[in-house]
Amino acid sequence: MNHIAETDIDTAGSPGSRGSGSPVPPPATEVQEQKAAESRTFKARFVAFLEAYALLVLLVVIALFFCFWSETSSTFPTLANLRILLASQAVIGVISLGLLLPLLCQEFDLSVGNIAALTAILVADFVSGGGNVVAAIVLALVIGMAIGGVNALIVTRLHVNGVITTLGMSTILTGVILQQTGGLAPSSDIPPALTNFGIGMIGGVPVIFITLIVIAAITYFVLCHTSLGRQIYAVGSNLEAAKLVGLRTDGLKAATFVAGGVLCALGGLLYLSRAGGASPNVGMTFTLPAFAAAFLSAAAVRPGRFNVWGTIVAVYFLAVLNNGLNLAGVDPYVNDWVNGGALIVGVALATVLYRRRTT
Repeated sequence: MNHIAETDIDTAGSPGSRGSGSPVPPPATEVQEQKAAESRTFKARFVAFLEAYALLVLLVVIALFFCFWSETSSTFPTLANLRILLASQAVIGVISLGLLLPLLCQEFDLSVGNIAALTAILVADFVSGGGNVVAAIVLALVIGMAIGGVNALIVTRLHVNGVITTLGMSTILTGVILQQTGGLAPSSDIPPALTNFGIGMIGGVPVIFITLIVIAAITYFVLCHTSLGRQIYAVGSNLEAAKLVGLRTDGLKAATFVAGGVLCALGGLLYLSRAGGASPNVGMTFTLPAFAAAFLSAAAVRPGRFNVWGTIVAVYFLAVLNNGLNLAGVDPYVNDWVNGGALIVGVALATVLYRRRTT
């Protein structure tokens, strides 16, 4: 009997049972490790969320600040100002996408602003002389394709550095614009069919903004859901590896310059339709914000990688910031500080996040 009792006691107190056959909880060390792993996973997810959406959250925070700041509370949170914001940045948005394409291949296009400006001026002259709108659209596309094609040939065939090539092209285009206009804004008789597009609304939303979203969606689809887009990203990620697997790297770079030129020309056409005219000096005012938005895109949506929707978020982040400051009555040079600082921050963030993604 004593032996049986001792056996029962040993069985009841053994690690494999709690008398009723219920499972034994894992050792304390395993529980601690599991909790630590869950904590690390949560932290990693939180950091990933911040990297992807911090710029968007900051945009909302800045917008709310201007909504309640006494200097702008009566002017910023109005429907009219929202429509102005959406419509006025569509041109910069399209040009930024044009800049983004060669940037994906680690190539810089400094001529984007002047491609848009020259397109606007030549199309304005064309339609003022009696040309129809459909032919004007074709003309704009041809201008963008031609200039982008020349840039592509010089970079990929003559192997001239892209910065030097496009800086030289931008300077040449400045001369062409000056020759065409004499430094003065041409008096234009823009057809209503074109200007109505620039100021039109669909359901209270500017048509020109809807156009930007459509162009962005098409660009996103091509880059992220087609073989061509994946090849372009591969060239930008590792040029030598892309050559080793047989990709036609020069052809892909050339395609981005040509497509980028077409998008910039479309941006110039949108500018003409909204402004109802063309200024010879808008080229540089387009270039810096486009670069700032393109580089900031690497800190939004897809961290460490230049991307379409990150570019759109960056465009409107800068727009909200500049718009609020303008309504507050700050000196105009502050906007230059903002855009220049955003460019520096964008390049720094793009570099840091790219290193984190590839290491």
